[in-house]
Amino acid sequence: MLDPRDADQLPGSLDPALRDEVAHTTARAVVHRARASEDPQVVDRLVRLVEREGLDVVAGLWSDAAPGTLPGALWRLYVLREWVRRDPRTVTLRYRLGVDAAPVHEAVAGVPRPPSPDDVRTLADDVLSGVYAGDLAVALERAASFCRILATGAAFDADAREVADPQGAQRMTRGASDLLRTAEELERAAGSWRAGALD
Repeated sequence: MLDPRDADQLPGSLDPALRDEVAHTTARAVVHRARASEDPQVVDRLVRLVEREGLDVVAGLWSDAAPGTLPGALWRLYVLREWVRRDPRTVTLRYRLGVDAAPVHEAVAGVPRPPSPDDVRTLADDVLSGVYAGDLAVALERAASFCRILATGAAFDADAREVADPQGAQRMTRGASDLLRTAEELERAAGSWRAGALD
């Protein structure tokens, strides 16, 4: 794994091919070693990676990776967890607004009803734990379903605010679209993992 401090010492910016290689190598190493060790402390440290190392460090490794790749999927899961960790009330509100319109996704996501901020935090942690110590495809599908419910909730919230706050409603609509795209990317990554093609 290329230490971020070492990366900062490299002259100029990283060559895109090297950056891509670093992203894939680190993602494979982290996932496969954690899955091989079956150590709960290792899994816990990886779930809390952003808290320990910072979002910038994780972004430096994986944020430029294509969504259909292992580093791209990991980046999306860590960003989702960080959003839940930083703003659990908003995430819970959006989930509550969207859940009735997405019963199948509710079953896959596995959040209790009615959800509390602690419930959505637990889901985010469980999803990342599943990446390192469970069925990775199922973890990606749970995250995708969670994103689909949040996207629906954000769209409903945007509709309700359109008259009072048109710009805010427009931002929420864009956010809903981004969440839907993330859900689709995670679903494709889950299919690739099952086919042995997620690298």
